[in-house]
Amino acid sequence: MGKTKLPVGREGGYYEIRLESIGGLGANLCGKMLGELGVKYLGLNSVSFSSYGSEKTGTPVKGYIRYCEEEKEIRVHSPVIHPDLLAVFHQALTREDSIWEGCCESTDVVIALEGGAAGFGGKLPGPVKGVYGVCAQQIAMETHSRINMVMLGAMAKVMGFVEIGHVDRVCEDTLGKKYPDALKGNLEGIRRGYEDIRKLDWEAREWAGAGSLEKDGESKGHGKSGQWGYQDAPIGGINPRAGSSVVADLAPSRQGYIPLFIKEKCINCGMCDSTCPDMVFQFVKGEYNGRQMMVNKGLDYYHCKGCLRCVDVCPVNALVKGLEAEHPDKKYFLPNQDLLRKPDYYIEAGPDGYITSESYLTEKRMEGGEV
Repeated sequence: MGKTKLPVGREGGYYEIRLESIGGLGANLCGKMLGELGVKYLGLNSVSFSSYGSEKTGTPVKGYIRYCEEEKEIRVHSPVIHPDLLAVFHQALTREDSIWEGCCESTDVVIALEGGAAGFGGKLPGPVKGVYGVCAQQIAMETHSRINMVMLGAMAKVMGFVEIGHVDRVCEDTLGKKYPDALKGNLEGIRRGYEDIRKLDWEAREWAGAGSLEKDGESKGHGKSGQWGYQDAPIGGINPRAGSSVVADLAPSRQGYIPLFIKEKCINCGMCDSTCPDMVFQFVKGEYNGRQMMVNKGLDYYHCKGCLRCVDVCPVNALVKGLEAEHPDKKYFLPNQDLLRKPDYYIEAGPDGYITSESYLTEKRMEGGEV
């Protein structure tokens, strides 16, 4: 094991990484593997830990990793505030102000993109060192691996002081015995992430993220910093984020597949509406076969988490499984018209009980998940 030289000029002598994700994408395991990588194969001291709530799957997850030279002790165990490397596991999360906390000119950013850089509509809150993108979900599906393995390879490439061979070895140590059948795909996912990551051209783009200041010096709805303080916090300890999924965008919970609605085949039986856990189908009064009845007009993809129960239950194949990457402009996309209050933006996280395995692109199902 050779001794790794960390990039110079890091505050406190640490190289710090922060992972921003939602439960189910494997950020917690990825952080653990990065921690082991530093100790076992890079000749560094390292520490890694994660932060998430009791309902981990589908909810926000953060991972923190610190590296330092072997001669130095790690005496800081607080969350990473000013990351040298920020990894965002789902591009929808880039709309959240908190994702960009502490980023500066020395921060490299790795984003898991959907549909390539051309389809990325996010904006960063200020200049950073470099922005890199990798189509992690698509690669994971093609290699029968997972998003966290692709992101692990991509982060190793951006860090610059990590060899892919060391990443392969920590993957073999962590997953080889537990999931031997998935090891080949995971190693391929790491390699593809390492090779396919690309630096995005942000020179011509406007640095104006969701947390940027408005003309009057105040961030919309919050104080100058974009967060509440003691002077402008809601009175009475009000929680402005309701627990209902009505104000949650469940799109980040999807694992690459969506139900495609073929209206010409639909017999308006309502089976899809009965089985859908999030009531995404929009039925209105209309005419079908000369009779007045409730007619299916479309579905609300904001609230669809991709469980595909509607595809299973449809008796006439009017709903079929499709790759979301192939349908950026979704037909019959009809946001819920019955919402009494339309939020300014949706919370980019939601429940996800669909994927329970370590591999993608498998068809056999068990207890609602994939095996």
